This record gives sequence, C-alpha cells and structure tokens, in this order.
Amino acid sequence: MAGQAAERAPDVSTVIARSVGVTDADWNAAPRYDFIETDRSPHGTITYDVTTIRGTPYSRIVMENGKPLSAEGARREEQKLETTVAERSAESPGQAARRIAKYQRGRDRDHLMMSQIARAFDFQFVGQQTLEDHQVWVLKATPRAGYQPPNMETEALTGMNGTLWIDSGTYQWVKVEAHVIRPVSIGGFLAHVQPGTFFELDKAPVAPGIWLARHFVMRSKADVLWVFRNRQAEDESFSDYHLAGVSAKK
Repeated sequence: MAGQAAERAPDVSTVIARSVGVTDADWNAAPRYDFIETDRSPHGTITYDVTTIRGTPYSRIVMENGKPLSAEGARREEQKLETTVAERSAESPGQAARRIAKYQRGRDRDHLMMSQIARAFDFQFVGQQTLEDHQVWVLKATPRAGYQPPNMETEALTGMNGTLWIDSGTYQWVKVEAHVIRPVSIGGFLAHVQPGTFFELDKAPVAPGIWLARHFVMRSKADVLWVFRNRQAEDESFSDYHLAGVSAKK
C-alpha cells in the first residue's frame, strides 16, 4: 500500500505552478460575473444582489436575516440603485477612470495576498481525499525561509501554516486554509498579528473552466501599538453567479 501511495503522489512543484495558473485565470474572469453575496455577523445576515454598473460592482440589499425586505425597504434600495446608475452615467471620463482604478486597486491587493501563498510557503504532499465530490490532493504549507513579503499585508504570511486542497483533474483550489502560528510584526512596530488569526476560502465551478469563491471566512487578532486589541471577522458566502448583464434564473 505504501508503494501504491507513493506512485500516486504528484510532483508538488508542478501542481503548485499549474494551480497558480488556473487561479489567475479565475481571478481575471471574476469581474465578468454578477452574483448574490450573504454577509454574516453577530448582528445577523445581510444578502446583496451584486451587479456591475459601468465597470464596478454595486451591492443592493435584497434580504435581511434570511427574509425579503419590506415593501418600503425594497423601494429605498431601488431608489439608491437608480441614483447610482444616474451618477455613474453622468461621470466624466476622468471620474469614471478614477472610480474603476480604485476598484482595481482593491482587487489587486486581494489578488496579491492569494498569489503570494505559492511564494510564501514550502509545500508537502500529505495525501488524497474526496472533498465536495472532488478528488483532491492535500498539500501542507509551512513558511518558506527567506521569503520577502512585498507589502505590509503579506507580512502576515510569514507566521502562518496552511493547507491547500487542489482538484487533481483541474488543478483548481477547492479549499485554502491558513492559520497564524506566531506573532507577526506588521509595518515594523505599528501592530502585531496574533495567533488565532486565520482565513479560509472555498471555491466552486461556475462555468466551464472557471471556479469562483463560494465561501470566505477571515478572523484576525492584532495588537495595535501593543496596547489596543483589534479583532475583525468576515464571513461571506457567494452564489448564483451569472454573466454581468444577464439575468439570473430564479
């Protein structure tokens, strides 16, 4: 059995390289899709219909705590949407370009964090399993000696362990987890990211060859100036992906 398991073990460097390639393709495709987003917090849930309006997303609240908005609430959201459409339609080319550039900077920041996973860690193949009906390779990640983070946000990766579940047929990242295992200095002295910080991303196919986020969870703990404890949490689910401008089937 041990020999058979060894024969099934993939070349880790090849798996990582190919998975980064398909992940980049997914990232490039993401702006072409509208979707439903549900955000969870201790105060309840809010569900948004996220649509692209003149180059950037707009989030319209459609449900609160799993229930449709009241007639008055729905009218308010519709008025906000109409105002946004009018404002963006009236923008000068320069104003539109600045709005789109701001959106792109946020995308680039998030993409950098995900893309650095391949650079920040050494990977070890630990086995195969079935996850959400997908046959996956499981790779454990440990901090890579000598890794130089390109910005403050990615410094957190230097104190993390992680796990990747990679679809063995498509090289897609089915699931990614990372946990802070030791305090990490952010910006030299302004803050420390503490153990207990973690994030988890689950992806699923939305079109042939395209996988996008299905669920994202992030919890962070940081000591700012070593005095103020800052805790942040995100829990976001995504569904009903469809090409922007094409109505989703209900």
